[in-house]
This record gives sequence, C-alpha cells and structure tokens, in this order.
Amino acid sequence: MIYDDQIQIMRNGMRGKITIFIDGNNLFHAARSVGVEIDYAKFLNFLRGDSPLLRAFFYTGVDEKAERQQGFLLWMRRNGYRVVEKELKTYADGTKKANLDVEIAVDMLSLADKYDTAVLVSGDEDFAYAINAVAYKGVRVELAGFRSNTSPRLIDVADQFIELDAHIDEITKVDSRHAYHNHNHAQNNQHSQNHHAQNNHTQGGNNHNHAVAPAAPIPAYAVSLDQDDSMMRIRDDEEVVELSEKAQR
Repeated sequence: MIYDDQIQIMRNGMRGKITIFIDGNNLFHAARSVGVEIDYAKFLNFLRGDSPLLRAFFYTGVDEKAERQQGFLLWMRRNGYRVVEKELKTYADGTKKANLDVEIAVDMLSLADKYDTAVLVSGDEDFAYAINAVAYKGVRVELAGFRSNTSPRLIDVADQFIELDAHIDEITKVDSRHAYHNHNHAQNNQHSQNHHAQNNHTQGGNNHNHAVAPAAPIPAYAVSLDQDDSMMRIRDDEEVVELSEKAQR
C-alpha cells in the first residue's frame, strides 16, 4: 500500500492516462462529516495533477424538478466533469436516494482498456471487488477519500490511498477550512477532557464522586439542514447541492 507521502513520486511517472470516478453522494457526506465544502474546480485539478485525463465522471441522484441542482450539474458539465445521473427514488420514510454503485463499477471495467490509472473517490467498501477486477486488467487504482469515512478494506485493495484530510487547503472552499480546524480543535479538547476524567476515575479508587467530562459543543455544520426553512428539504443524494453548488462562486 502506497500512502500520501509517496504521491508525488507516483504522479511523476507511473500514472499514465487517468480516469476519475467520483461517488458524488459519498463524497458529499464524507466532506460534511469533517465540516468542509468541496471546491470542485480545485478538486478536479488536484486529482488530475499533471496527468493526461480521459474523463472525470461525477455520479449523482437527481430530481428534475430541483432547479438549483440542475444549475449545479450544468456548471459541473461546463467545467470538466461528465455527469452521470439517476432519478431519485422516494422511500417509505420520506428520504430520497439513488444508488449508482453499479454504474460506477461498470464504467470502471468497460473503459479499463482506455486508461492506465483509475482514480476512485469513494469510501464505500462495496467497491473492493470492482477495484480488484480492474486491477486484474492491468490498471492501477488510486483511492481518494477522507480517512474516517473510508473503508480499511478499500484502502487495502487499492494501489494508492490519497488521504484528502492532508490536502484540505487544496480541495475546499476557504470559508469551510475554519469549520474544519474548529472541528479538529473541538475533538482534541474532548479527547483531552475524557483522558483527564478517566485518570480521575482511576485515581479515585472507591470514591464515587468522580469528575465527568462535559460534552463537546455541537459544531455549526452538524446542525440538520432541515432546521433552516430557506434550505432545500431534499435529503441524501440531493443534499450534495446544498454545499457543492457553492463551488460555482
């Protein structure tokens, strides 16, 4: 397994022609979980580097009645992405979803003789078999994702893992970086508080009046989008519009 510190070496000579496959819904939720907004223009440049690009596919569920989403997807098409859409399905609990795992896997395999390196942006363990299948055809596979949202099994089967956490400034909107750093600071404080409370518990013996670490404050980006009436009410795949459309600005 080749990790981030060796990326530049790999990119200088072994990539050849690349094709990028982005699981849009998975990327959106992973980015939101760490409190950042992807700048899709910067993101494409980061993934491509200096390598010749065959295609950059972006897979997402769509609602044709959602004008804001259509505007975002139009921007994506005009800025280097090949958008692959699937209509959202409404489930009994009211959520709307569209699974494009099959489309991604099929495209990776069917185009394997047209490119040298596949760059898969997803943390979904279900792609492990597809990665192996493409590798058997002689293609290198780079996996890009946020560490906390990427399956370890997926990392193990890829030739290279690009840890996006280490490249926040290169792939996100400026405003979202503050939320990311605040999020990490809050996590570190909580870890320190928990460790201190654990030590007090250990040293207290049978004393039941142990200190209890206070809960970390909920970061602003973790508040449900449904609490703001001005925001879109569409969940799952459609939520990608709410943050990613800012990449157009």
